[in-house]
Amino acid sequence: MKRPAHGGDVYAAARELGRHVRHLLDFSASINPLGPSPAARRALGQASELLCHYPDPVCRDLRQALATFWNRSPDEFLIGNGSTELIHLLPAALQIRHLLIVGPTFSEYAAAMARAGGQVSMVMAQRQDGYRPPLEQALAALEKGSRKATGGPPIDAVMLCNPNSPTGQACEAAMVRKLARQAARRGQWCIVDETFADYCEQVSLLRERVPARTIVLRSFTKFYGLPGLRVGYAAGRAAVMRQLTAQQPPWSVNMPAQRAAQLALQDRRHSKRSLRFMEEERARFMKELARLPGCSPFPSAANFLLVELPARLKAARVVSSLKRQGLLVRDCSRVPGLTDRSIRLAVRSRADNDRLLRALSEIIEDSGA
Repeated sequence: MKRPAHGGDVYAAARELGRHVRHLLDFSASINPLGPSPAARRALGQASELLCHYPDPVCRDLRQALATFWNRSPDEFLIGNGSTELIHLLPAALQIRHLLIVGPTFSEYAAAMARAGGQVSMVMAQRQDGYRPPLEQALAALEKGSRKATGGPPIDAVMLCNPNSPTGQACEAAMVRKLARQAARRGQWCIVDETFADYCEQVSLLRERVPARTIVLRSFTKFYGLPGLRVGYAAGRAAVMRQLTAQQPPWSVNMPAQRAAQLALQDRRHSKRSLRFMEEERARFMKELARLPGCSPFPSAANFLLVELPARLKAARVVSSLKRQGLLVRDCSRVPGLTDRSIRLAVRSRADNDRLLRALSEIIEDSGA
């Protein structure tokens, strides 16, 4: 069985290499290097009492915790089996037939539309602009696409990842609000994936009331370090959340996941430590990558770095070479809008990052690049 690869498939890599998962360093998935909150770990250790009942189908306690955290009603939140489940709910729930995507970005947005039989258009950030998301171009495309075009339906939604993956670039909240409001005026939806916004909350739309016809997606995978539990959430107007709920399978999120996510959200001490660590180590890691001959790391607001390799080194070759050493990195060479020398590196612990730097330096030296 073949599924789309997003990085983070340590089990397939372990089988291929004949190694145990614990002997791999996964830079392909951008997970908090400090790991989950101690409170979340304790909750999982005590989870046996939760296994003899069905999960809470409406995730009441977690939604209430989010309401307290963001100072809004619990009716404005929907919990999902990771934000990916919610991405795939959107086309049917909102009757999206033609989605405008701001790229280069996460492939699952287009995959969800293909699964629903919809159409996708894209506006692309450019390398010469440092992959800054082209929101003005998106605004123009929305306006032009709101009128029915020959051969397809009009654009009825726009999708933006902020900060964007895999480029790491972030848009100011004011610009994203402008995009959302103009979309709403024409009866279009605006979907903002804030999976990585925990690392730069100033860009989040959740700091104020969410505009009409706008949905914000969040995750407990990256910042909170709970990828194995699959917990994400959508935020927006209560009526919109009810639309999404109607498309969601029952008992979508298990009870240990609900409990761990709630406690992780409430552990402000761990969150502050995680932010401090990332700010310092990301800057150091980027500086060291920039010292490697021919390497061009791009600034990032998230917990990963997009890196363009030296001119004579293709991403596929480097990814394969690193994998043989037990170092897994994300090959971005096939992401539309990026070059065939593009890789994405998670920011891990200082020791892990230094090991990758040494391995990458040796590859570059051996290639003569």
